[in-house]
Amino acid sequence: FVVTRLLESCQHYVVTKQSNLTHWHPVLGWFAQSLDSSLHEAMPYIKSQLYILWSTPLVSVLLDQTLAELVENIPDNYIDGPSSSTSATSNILRRALDHRVNRANAAKYHHKLGSPECTKVALICSLYQTSLETLTQLRLDILTGSLMLCYQDRILYNLWLFLSSLGPNCGLKAFLDLLTVNTKCSAPEFQMLILFCDCMTHYVTILDDLEMYEQQKPFRLTDYSFVVSAFISDLEKGKKTTQVLLQKMPHIIPHEERVQLFRRYVANEKTVLGLTESACVSPQSTLIAVHRCRIVEDGYRQLAMLPSQALKGVIRVRFINEQGLDEAGIDQDGVFKEFLEETIKRVFDPSLNLFRVTSEERLYPSPTSYMQDDHLQLFEFVGRMLGKAVYEGIVVDVPFASFFLSQLLGQQHQALYSSMDELPSLDRELYRSLTFIKHHQGDVQDLDLTFSVDEDCLGKLITHELVPGGKAIPVTNENKINYIHLMAHFRMHTQIKDQTAAFIRGFRSLINPEWLSLFSTPELQRLISGDNVPLDLRDLRRHTHYYGGFHDSHRVVCWLWDILDKDFNDEERRLFLKFVTSCSKPPLLGFAHLEPPFSIRCVEVGDDEDTGDTIGSVIRGFFTIRKKDPQNRLPTSSTCFNLLKLPNYQKKSTLRDKLRYAVSSNTGFELS
Repeated sequence: FVVTRLLESCQHYVVTKQSNLTHWHPVLGWFAQSLDSSLHEAMPYIKSQLYILWSTPLVSVLLDQTLAELVENIPDNYIDGPSSSTSATSNILRRALDHRVNRANAAKYHHKLGSPECTKVALICSLYQTSLETLTQLRLDILTGSLMLCYQDRILYNLWLFLSSLGPNCGLKAFLDLLTVNTKCSAPEFQMLILFCDCMTHYVTILDDLEMYEQQKPFRLTDYSFVVSAFISDLEKGKKTTQVLLQKMPHIIPHEERVQLFRRYVANEKTVLGLTESACVSPQSTLIAVHRCRIVEDGYRQLAMLPSQALKGVIRVRFINEQGLDEAGIDQDGVFKEFLEETIKRVFDPSLNLFRVTSEERLYPSPTSYMQDDHLQLFEFVGRMLGKAVYEGIVVDVPFASFFLSQLLGQQHQALYSSMDELPSLDRELYRSLTFIKHHQGDVQDLDLTFSVDEDCLGKLITHELVPGGKAIPVTNENKINYIHLMAHFRMHTQIKDQTAAFIRGFRSLINPEWLSLFSTPELQRLISGDNVPLDLRDLRRHTHYYGGFHDSHRVVCWLWDILDKDFNDEERRLFLKFVTSCSKPPLLGFAHLEPPFSIRCVEVGDDEDTGDTIGSVIRGFFTIRKKDPQNRLPTSSTCFNLLKLPNYQKKSTLRDKLRYAVSSNTGFELS
């Protein structure tokens, strides 16, 4: 009690933000009192004394033994009791029996707020919760230290059992009654709940799959399901608190509806900004000239500093060939799609060293990109280009590492985010090594590790400290949890924080972060690269446009759909889609949302001689008039228009063989 009061007196001067009236304290953080500089030398001794508060012997005596005695006779399945009464069942007799059993169990193991045993636990919890709120710079050490004990000796689980013994839903009614007389939640009894929530939040982040799903200790999966069932029950009853939570969890809405909502957000913004074409007004457009041999350089020079509103509008591209002459463009929007695809393909090429690939061929920012001039400006430009693709609904085949997408969504700032959980998406071998350290039964100090990491940069060894002075801090059994999370955080965040921040800044200049909150990490990847589902040929055929005399019942067209359906396997169908649209995955919500629409055109000559449709060529294509079978020509494509160019073959077998060869080797593939 005395220690708690001392901490509370210090807490009055602890603030969360820096100001002209605050000073930095190595233990308390920002402190609203002047500091005695002569005390700095004593800080290591002060810390060592404070560490006694959450040392194994003291926590064992205060919390472990106290809680163990109070919950000794409570069975492990006691927590499951209340959940059965809240779940819906059609068996009235079973429901009545469950209710009687639960009521009997509650009376048998019930504790009351205000009882001597409850007050004792409350005062102990108040001590540790006050420590967490006051000793801000030691918070992680306190959580890690106490959680290690919870993890081994079931302290956290026993606290959960004790809270459950206070009544249904962890004594919710008793706490609400207490709240009416203690409106500021200052009573020690509230600290039990707050401490459990803080510790549980941190505890979940350090669990790995083995502990969560296989060992199931100290918490079983059924313990978590009880919490979910209680939430669903409250939601069905129309409670306001659960409705507010529902607003914070949009993923309850089906994915397809969220994608449609995202598209509506974009369309509404375009309308507000005057970027949509109407009968009387044409939107402003930006024209850029791009040399074929300098696509990235010219695009960066003209678009990097373009205001976001202008970039959200129409961008028209005029390509200049190697001879310095303007290329003829058929459809300006299609030409921009070509420019966008070519730009994205080149900037994400690992040889440029802006991005690297994981062992699973997933992209993430290169830690050594700083060797390139203006690398941060390039990252912002790349973010803007990808944002433009998502904004316009153009799918691009760019697979990102999931940890990088998590940062794009801002998930690293969430309370339950764990760098360790995301690490396998970057470096699976490092994840295995850190997991070994976590479960090592011997003395971790024998591994001779410190809170630092060495990096080989062009033959020069550079040491990065995970914490100030980390090179001299050994990894021990007491701090190993802190070490593995700091190591994971360094690899995925610290090393590439500047590159990631620049990329996110560019991406969010077009895509509102609130819109992104609709999606999870895998869903964001699908939004960028399309749906990871088999090609739906019926949907594609329904939304296909025909030119050059072709129509849906044309002999060659019918052959094409039949070949794709019966002769091609799933992989060949993906190659066909990539051949025509540059992306192997269909767009979200189907081909009705493919821009430009998928088209098939009958062609009589090669691409270098093709001048477009004429009345004669359309008539010949429509009536299947052909003097000679074009069996030596391959199908070609213009991905900027999602256009397949098919010669008017005379045999189905010729079409099948030529198409299979073209999509497998990308022969005849062109972007213009």
